[in-house]
Amino acid sequence: MEQFLPIAFMLVMGLALLIYVLLDGYDLGVGALLPLATDDEKDLMIASIGPFWDANETWIVLGVGVLLIAFPAAHGVILTALYIPITIMLFGLILRGVAFDFRVKAGDIHKARWNRLFFLGSVIASGSQGWMLGSYITGLQSGLTNTLFSFLIALTLPALYVILGASWLMMKTEGALFDKAIKWAQAAIIPMGVGLLLVSIATPIVSQSIADKWFVLPNAIGLMPIPLSCMVVYAGLLWILRRPDLLARGYAWTVFAGLVLICLMASLGLAYSLFPYIVIDQLTIWEAAAATESLQLIFYGVAITLPAIIGYTIFIYKIFHGKASELSYE
Repeated sequence: MEQFLPIAFMLVMGLALLIYVLLDGYDLGVGALLPLATDDEKDLMIASIGPFWDANETWIVLGVGVLLIAFPAAHGVILTALYIPITIMLFGLILRGVAFDFRVKAGDIHKARWNRLFFLGSVIASGSQGWMLGSYITGLQSGLTNTLFSFLIALTLPALYVILGASWLMMKTEGALFDKAIKWAQAAIIPMGVGLLLVSIATPIVSQSIADKWFVLPNAIGLMPIPLSCMVVYAGLLWILRRPDLLARGYAWTVFAGLVLICLMASLGLAYSLFPYIVIDQLTIWEAAAATESLQLIFYGVAITLPAIIGYTIFIYKIFHGKASELSYE
């Protein structure tokens, strides 16, 4: 149990953060796309994420909660090093929440202002999350190279969120907004691809530990399916986005599914790169873990909480499936 429990909690934390990136990623992407739409389209865009965005953010609470209670030593190191970007991210998320509720309730005269603040909150949160991910991969170390790497991911992650948001709108809307969503996805797919390529090249440069894991035989051969599958899926996304006729015939979900596969492969690659560290080159998961007795108690709580969150998420998406309807605050 002493060896198994830290691994189990690491898997739960990784799963929670991956689901968060996918689910809250699309609604952050929708927020980032808001200025490109008309007033009526803005209402429909907000309506498409309205029933889901609170539930989506539950996953980051679960991920950070597991970090706090299962790996307290790592929690202290990570949150201390990322105090400023975390604060900025929380500011962005709070701004989004306030703007979401007040954009209509405050009256038409203030609607444009709250739209801008919703967009601003989405961009701030997205960029902050990218910066935190970049800092984490570099082992929370300072330096020009590491700072540039963090800045690169702070640009790449929002690009991923934008195309997630566009693909979500393709599944949830029709007509002119559907056509715009295709164009937005077409515009975002190249920057996202270039960003992911640059991140893949830069990661082993900023971390010798990761380079040693990926570029030695036979590991390099065994790991080839990860980059190759990402390349194949990315090529498929480029092809399907050039076929609006297929997207309009009910295949818009394939864009979102392709992005899910890319994120899953990237997460597996990152997990392999980091293991057994929770803070790379500083703390292993066993060094950072709480006492075994504490982990055993926490395990029962997570065994109840995780299925409940999964069930709640599935229930919400089942209830509000289908095309988004006109926004109403009645």
